[in-house]
Amino acid sequence: MALLAESGMVQRTFLFEGRVQGVGFRYTTCEIAQGFEVTGYVKNLPDGRVEMVAEGAAEELDRFQAEVGRVMERNIRKSTVIEGEGSGSYAGFRIRY
Repeated sequence: MALLAESGMVQRTFLFEGRVQGVGFRYTTCEIAQGFEVTGYVKNLPDGRVEMVAEGAAEELDRFQAEVGRVMERNIRKSTVIEGEGSGSYAGFRIRY
């Protein structure tokens, strides 16, 4: 996985709070992801938040995050971002159940 670190690939874990479950958040996020060079997943958490893990170039993740925030802004009350090193373990972007 050293190739990912050398190529500038990063992983970001996003935790979204607000009215984010039961409003098509995961489906919409997957649709948005198709327009970006990102991999990862989105899933509902038992505590009512939505977790999204995305990997890609930092600039691409910035654009992806901005678009998710723009489209779902009415539903997001708070978001937290944790950044780490990309793992390269995801193929595509999917909903996890």
